[in-house]
Amino acid sequence: MAGKFLMVGAGLSGAVIGRHLAEAGHDVTVVDARDHVGGNCHTERDDETGVMVHVYGPHIFHTDDSEVWDYVNAHATFLPYKNRVKTTSRSEVFSLPVNLHTINQFFRATMRPDEARDFIATQQADTSITDPQTFEEQALRFVGRDLYEAFFKGYTMKQWGCHPSELPASILKRLPVRFTYDDNYFFHEFQGMPEHGYTAMIESILDHPGITVKLESVFDPEQAGDWDHVFWSGPLDGWFGYELGRLGYRTLDFERFTHEGDYQGCAVMNYGEVDVPYTRITEHKYFAPWESHEGSVCYREFSRAAEPDDIPYYPIRQVAEKALLKDYVARAEAERGVTFVGRLGTYRYLDMDVTIREALDTARGFLSCLDRAETPPAFFHAPL
Repeated sequence: MAGKFLMVGAGLSGAVIGRHLAEAGHDVTVVDARDHVGGNCHTERDDETGVMVHVYGPHIFHTDDSEVWDYVNAHATFLPYKNRVKTTSRSEVFSLPVNLHTINQFFRATMRPDEARDFIATQQADTSITDPQTFEEQALRFVGRDLYEAFFKGYTMKQWGCHPSELPASILKRLPVRFTYDDNYFFHEFQGMPEHGYTAMIESILDHPGITVKLESVFDPEQAGDWDHVFWSGPLDGWFGYELGRLGYRTLDFERFTHEGDYQGCAVMNYGEVDVPYTRITEHKYFAPWESHEGSVCYREFSRAAEPDDIPYYPIRQVAEKALLKDYVARAEAERGVTFVGRLGTYRYLDMDVTIREALDTARGFLSCLDRAETPPAFFHAPL
């Protein structure tokens, strides 16, 4: 017997889960408060320049998950793209992540890989730090004060709104240091961009006779009883009306501007110094290098604490937030008829490939629960 299921949110989580359930013969409705599908992955053509713009900031697809790669390629043509980030510091432009070119340029040297590795380990790294607990300790332990202050400290203070000594070491563990001239920001096997943007890809995922999409539609959790089951990709605390308080997020403000010709010659230019108010400038035509445009669309990116009406981007997950999260998870696990999914629903930072992987796993797990006549859990991927 076909079930009647609701996806709240037309981003990756809602689209992938909805498609999987529709293909299994169920009736699926997808609602979203915005006037477009795709969530924060939304892309659209700029009328003035023709550039494909990542409206809510750049999204670059990278994964080692071959099933996920095959999945997205079934709904879009992915073209090769390598993310090569630059950063301005000390009135110079350097390559990120920190690599052999960065090290040699910064220290005015011509070291070979083994020489650079030994130089960082013996002359830069703070070996007195044996068990780094904070972002700052992690940086000092592995790259030393000079590189830390040039490339990480100021950027991190602007991005997170606090001193790096207040952040966990795990944040920096995602940023590699390379002793080769490889400046590809990511190291995954599969990397690329959808030729016609992410919104077209997600529209393809949602294009199924068993799926109804309703945009500019705000869902009230009190309406949950109208459905056999709800998949909620909105904020976890929002499901409960923020009764225990709000989980903390960082949000982004974008200062959009156009330029005739090339503005900066690359897709992403970071600004590591704290006296520059923005964290980076993105030039969007470089996210589609197979296209040619005379004009350019750029975003200056500013990070700040999210207010209630802002779009939440990055969960903070510091001590106070983790304590509040634990309370919300306990309440969520007592709920019936709802499963919390995605970045907001599980209060975790998720890359796109992980979001899709978890959505596929959730859909399969849910269908398995139906087959066994078991009550589906509130979380197939626990936030804690």
